[in-house]
Amino acid sequence: MEKRKKKAMQSERNIIVIGHKNPDTDSICSAIAYAQLKNLTTHSHHYVPMRAGEISQETKYVLDRFNMPVPEYLGDIGAQVCDMEIRRTPGAPKEMTIKKAWDFMGKTDAVTLPITENDHVIGLITKGDIAKTFMEAEDSNFLSSMKPRYQDIAETLSGTIVCGNGEQHFEQGKVLVGAAMVERMLQYVQPGDLMIMVDRVENQLAALGKGAKALILCLDAKASDEVIAKAEETGAVIIETTLDTFAASMEIYKSVPLESIMIQDDIMTFKTDDYTDKVRAAMASTRHRAFPVVDDKDRYVGTISRRNLLGIQKKRAILVDHNETSQAVDNINEAEILEIIDHHRLGTLQTLQPIYFVNQPVGCTATILYEMFVEKGIEIEPAIAGLLCAAVISDTLMFRSPTCTLKDKMAAGALALLADIDIESFATEMFEAGSDLANKSEEEIFYQDYKKFTFGNTSFGVGQISSMSVDELQVIKQRIQPLLQHECGKNGVSMVFFLLTDIRNSSSEMLYAGERAEELADIAFKDAPKTDGGYELKGVLSRKKQLIPAFMRAINLM
Repeated sequence: MEKRKKKAMQSERNIIVIGHKNPDTDSICSAIAYAQLKNLTTHSHHYVPMRAGEISQETKYVLDRFNMPVPEYLGDIGAQVCDMEIRRTPGAPKEMTIKKAWDFMGKTDAVTLPITENDHVIGLITKGDIAKTFMEAEDSNFLSSMKPRYQDIAETLSGTIVCGNGEQHFEQGKVLVGAAMVERMLQYVQPGDLMIMVDRVENQLAALGKGAKALILCLDAKASDEVIAKAEETGAVIIETTLDTFAASMEIYKSVPLESIMIQDDIMTFKTDDYTDKVRAAMASTRHRAFPVVDDKDRYVGTISRRNLLGIQKKRAILVDHNETSQAVDNINEAEILEIIDHHRLGTLQTLQPIYFVNQPVGCTATILYEMFVEKGIEIEPAIAGLLCAAVISDTLMFRSPTCTLKDKMAAGALALLADIDIESFATEMFEAGSDLANKSEEEIFYQDYKKFTFGNTSFGVGQISSMSVDELQVIKQRIQPLLQHECGKNGVSMVFFLLTDIRNSSSEMLYAGERAEELADIAFKDAPKTDGGYELKGVLSRKKQLIPAFMRAINLM
């Protein structure tokens, strides 16, 4: 039964479809399209497209053109509190007595109980705190210092108020057992005291006459009309109970309200979106076993304990357009990878079990997705067709890139018909939108299409901007060049390169920075003419197929 319940809970969780960091148009559009394909063909799960970075101007143009919302941002896929089994224990009101709290904690098997007011955590109580309260209750003035209501005292003693205002608080005086002879008893009674008594009327009247504020009549003793009249005259409360005086003396301390003993300072709470590495470290620094969980508006949700860390359900993800750890969303190793759809070289990602992995030597992930729609006999709606077509045009630089294959061209043609777009004019508009960077900072331009690569002990980063205008590329060069050296050394890279790609003339200018960047470039492109701060790479359009392989060979020679 428990296994079936757990399986049902897992089936309700969203599966994330996500591309690489600094996503390009293919990464975003393929995530959206594949999520839709999975939702149309798989009904036991819900697939949600997400992004691992800010979208480019080009991608924004494409999404706006086909009225598609920008996928939600996910910067870290590590396990969060919301992935843990949260104990949905209701919060207790501060007026609750420790008797009710103890009984409730026993029924729910809880050791920690959050105190809430208007759905916000205002305090915390543990079974240990309750036990400590009883151990310290040696002073006969202890109960009045806790200020319980008389109504709560009556309920704790399973009694009934027969006279007086139950909403008043016992806040001054001692708790005494009035079993002695009247003369001896009166030596100890003071105004405001609470008297635990039996059926001696003379003792009851004497206590009220001395200023006692409450009488607890035990063993089912009944207050006489004379005693009730006296109590009404003095404003005292009378409670009748079937308990004996010993039991009443023990139980009465359980009427203490939680407000009087709850922890209020430095309460450690966690939000549902907190990551578990933070939670694990925080839990290790305190003696508490359970901790309140709140939502993004600080409203109480439930509690978690150290034990819950053992049963965390990892986030489940499908990766598109990448299969390298350095390019994936942060903490990808903490997620359960279900599938990878890609068109790049094999990277560094590892999985604990076999997965569905599609990797084809084509120019774009969207081409693979087009074929998957066709194979499954799923009709591609115009908006999705437009996204996939835009992705192919972008990744292949309108079929000029050496990565472009016949499959890419055929897919783009078919998708353009479905989306009712003209490839030539649409591509021009899209590339112009992508290279319109006037309102972007140098850092935003640099990281718009940036990837980190690692070979052995060498790590470097490569950014790329493509444009149909040579003049526009020169403007971008003037803005980017001073930034290169500043960005070198960040994110663990020792060298950075930046490609200014001229789509019309099928060439790129490569800028560089880093102690050994020039040496690497000289080895990789020894015949390339140098420019002011870079190299002219005629015919080089593809980072994946032309630049990175050349760098790999050069690194082995350095």
